[in-house]
Amino acid sequence: MSVTAQAQPAVRSAVRPRHIDEPVWIKWVLTSIALLFLLVILVLPLISVFAEAFKKGVDLYFAALREKEAWSAIRLTLTVALIAVPLNTLFGLAAAWSITKFRFKGKNVLLTLIDLPFSVSPVIAGLVFVLLFGSRGWFGPFLSEHDIKIIFAVPGIILSTVFVTFPFVARELIPLMQAQGITEEEAAVSLGASGWQIFRKVTLPNIKWGLLYGVILCNARAMGEFGAVSVVSGHIRGKTNTLPLHVEILYNEYQFSAAFACASLLVLLAMVTLLIKALVEWKHKHA
Repeated sequence: MSVTAQAQPAVRSAVRPRHIDEPVWIKWVLTSIALLFLLVILVLPLISVFAEAFKKGVDLYFAALREKEAWSAIRLTLTVALIAVPLNTLFGLAAAWSITKFRFKGKNVLLTLIDLPFSVSPVIAGLVFVLLFGSRGWFGPFLSEHDIKIIFAVPGIILSTVFVTFPFVARELIPLMQAQGITEEEAAVSLGASGWQIFRKVTLPNIKWGLLYGVILCNARAMGEFGAVSVVSGHIRGKTNTLPLHVEILYNEYQFSAAFACASLLVLLAMVTLLIKALVEWKHKHA
């Protein structure tokens, strides 16, 4: 017994990862490369956004944000996010529930389709909606006949945003629910719980952190989406320009300070999203 106990440390040391025993200078070099990469690619661009935004003074900064077109872009961005995120949350819950709790033909096809927006360019997604709902699209004559506007209007922006963001919630929930299995739900059924009771008292408490994490990622992408929205919006000032599109227009018109002022709002929204994400992860670890 004692011989086995003495042999265990030797076995552990034999299979010890080699990188732990690498020279100190290698660790410093690798760490420095990673930090330098983050500094050049991430930190300096963010600093430059705020530097350019405040380059001509605080008054001009807030004046750019108070413009009518800027406020319209902000409102539209928030409106689209407030519609797209709940829709994708419902879809993500339904897709994750069906994939992890039931057996049916075509499950792998459904999983592949959920990943489709990750592999398709957002610009292509926007063009698809133009081909479907544009004036010369498949449903164009019907929509024109009933005076329904989708392309170059807010509904088209919402549809394109929903398309590019719908995998986020589902992809956070599916692995989590697969790992948890169905044991607890089966036990609840044996005790006479209804489907809604099972979801509310068993499933939802187990997935709440993953669900919140997916919602945060979905919201971040919805507010920052550019490619698909640019195709279907028509760039109508004060009506169909979201905040990213408004920044592009200002920059193309050489209104650099105003463009960076509006861009700083997107950066602040991203930082708030990361802060909420970090808080969710911390709460999950200490729950």
